[in-house]
Amino acid sequence: MFAYVVRRMLAAIPVLIIASFLAYALVALSGDPLEPLKLRNPPAPQQTIDLETQRLDLDDNIFVRYWHWLTGVLHGDFGQSVQSSYDIGANLGRASAVTLRLVLVAVLLALVLAVLTGVFSAVRQYSRFDYTMTFVGFVFLAMPSFWIAIVLKDLAVRYNKATGTTVFYTIGETSQNYASLSPIGKFGDILGHLVLPTIALALISYAAWSRYQRAAMLEVLNSDYVRLARAKGLTWRKVLIRHVLRTALIPLVTVTALDIAGILGGAIITETVFNWNGLGRMLLTGVARADTNAVAGWLLLAGIVVIAFNVIADALYAVLDPRIRHE
Repeated sequence: MFAYVVRRMLAAIPVLIIASFLAYALVALSGDPLEPLKLRNPPAPQQTIDLETQRLDLDDNIFVRYWHWLTGVLHGDFGQSVQSSYDIGANLGRASAVTLRLVLVAVLLALVLAVLTGVFSAVRQYSRFDYTMTFVGFVFLAMPSFWIAIVLKDLAVRYNKATGTTVFYTIGETSQNYASLSPIGKFGDILGHLVLPTIALALISYAAWSRYQRAAMLEVLNSDYVRLARAKGLTWRKVLIRHVLRTALIPLVTVTALDIAGILGGAIITETVFNWNGLGRMLLTGVARADTNAVAGWLLLAGIVVIAFNVIADALYAVLDPRIRHE
């Protein structure tokens, strides 16, 4: 298993290089980062434009620029930003800590809800619970993530105004007095700000994953080896947990790994609605400024996260089903 994971990680390196180059080229060709400087009124001196062109390596072709950026990334340097005082590496690390905690908590919440509802819906097929969960799942599947986030934020604001309290936090990833709080207070403040964005981000994934889990459970429940296990005298609970659930989780693991990229995209929208200063704002700001190095660094981090989740999913296959082994 260890050798397999190492091979998968090594195979991911050329994928990351190709993907990062395509992203770098597309961003570099999409706009001129010096356009605001050139269109300034009164116009900026030509010497200033030439110095900025040299600082950003805009006088080189796209291949040379990418090579300089890639070699710099290997040494921890993500290159120069359009804003000379903007440290891409430091801001990428800070923003990733903000966004990844949202994504991880949302994925965990969606998985727990999807597994619970999927299992009970399959065990109680065609019951009122099954029909209700099917209806709820389709409702959330039909709702855009930004709409759910806006509705949750509006309801939270109305509730806070009606009660005269701040039960729900609707703006920012932390409070303004976060730095002065105690360690326990900081932890509680982070959790409080996580509630609404996590729910908004998790509901869409939960709706789809619960349908996958229900379908996988029904398929396994009707298999021959489950009937054989029951015929041998095993209890229904042991058959359900040790034989049915473990096998039925494999499709959900696959779907979860494939959906991570979409969840990161949903996190950008959710962060925008709740005014979080995470990877979403960093990406939108970089695209608006045609900041090639910042956007390329963001996409490289996103690619690493997606590939890491896929490698973890492959490793979990053998844990969930002993019949699967990677030699």
